[in-house]
Amino acid sequence: MIRTIGVIGGGQLGRMFALDAKRMGYDVIALDPQPRSPCGQVADEQIVAQYDDFDAIERLGSRTDVVTYEFENIAIESIRRLEARGYAVSPSSRVLQITQDRIAEKTFARDCGAPVAEFAEVSSAADVRAAGERVGYPAVLKTVSGGYDGKGQWRVADERGAREAVDKVGGARLIFERFVPFELEISVICTRSARGEIVSYPPAENEHDAGILSLSLVPARVSSDVASKAREITERIARALEIVGTFCVEFFVTGGNLLVNEIAPRPHNSGHYTIDATRCSQYEQHVRAICGLPLSPPELMRNAIMVNILGTGTGNTLEGIDQLLKDPSIVLHVYGKRHATNRRKMGHFTMLIDGPVTDDHIARARDARALLRWTRSSDDEGPAP
Repeated sequence: MIRTIGVIGGGQLGRMFALDAKRMGYDVIALDPQPRSPCGQVADEQIVAQYDDFDAIERLGSRTDVVTYEFENIAIESIRRLEARGYAVSPSSRVLQITQDRIAEKTFARDCGAPVAEFAEVSSAADVRAAGERVGYPAVLKTVSGGYDGKGQWRVADERGAREAVDKVGGARLIFERFVPFELEISVICTRSARGEIVSYPPAENEHDAGILSLSLVPARVSSDVASKAREITERIARALEIVGTFCVEFFVTGGNLLVNEIAPRPHNSGHYTIDATRCSQYEQHVRAICGLPLSPPELMRNAIMVNILGTGTGNTLEGIDQLLKDPSIVLHVYGKRHATNRRKMGHFTMLIDGPVTDDHIARARDARALLRWTRSSDDEGPAP
């Protein structure tokens, strides 16, 4: 019987997962190197340790009934060691191995029959010419591991630009992808249980600001055929991965066709709306899946726009909340991070909408975000370490 859940990672995804797990009666122990992490603030306990501190990771495993993780950029050896010692981990190290590596991820998606942009691997200037001839220009070069929120990516127009990108990373592996002039990006949140039960939420339409998710609107403004196909591909990937837990597949939509962009093996920023707009959030579904409980139908009760609140580096005190919450359709979530460094994800709000999401609703959501501002106060601490 599962009573205690371990979470590797102490960010906002872990925090929202822990809040649902606590509501459902579970104890939660988080592991994160930063004391009083967002997840650690609401968990029963936090182990302060690095993600490759194998002794601390094993201590987490020994004190919990199942271990999960809230982001994929962790040492895979930590997960493998837990599994080798007989501790339950969901999702598995196999899932993490595939999704940590962009080459492995794209190859896996393609082998599942999912459409992807043409790609090649490059690790030296000598590889660039062959990749350019095979894939073509313009192209996007991305680090194979470790990149997120637009980091570690270069759009290039020709071989010279590609060689410069390769030189910048000093021999690190890169994926060379054909640039896709997509019309929009959508994402599907999906959960699979150990019994093979699968549920998937309606696709969200995502808007980015310099690589960071700015807002998501649900349901995405795509045809029913595109929405159905996106969910079908996501569920096909879920079965092939044999994942246990909540995950996300991001797609480019171009000319009515879909291309898989990324697979995230955990709850996702674009699924935050599920907390307020559905009967069972992506986080509760994750709890249910890893604890062997039945999944819940992902019913959308209200349409929604989720808006990220980013730090600006101008202070750590968020002002304008009183004006924001004069709108009764808005639900605010603040993550408990002490330092609002520039472009750091500090919180979000969800605007609940009756009827179709329109351009007027989106403009209203942007105006609502403009009410918020970061300022310095006497309580502010120094910059984050």
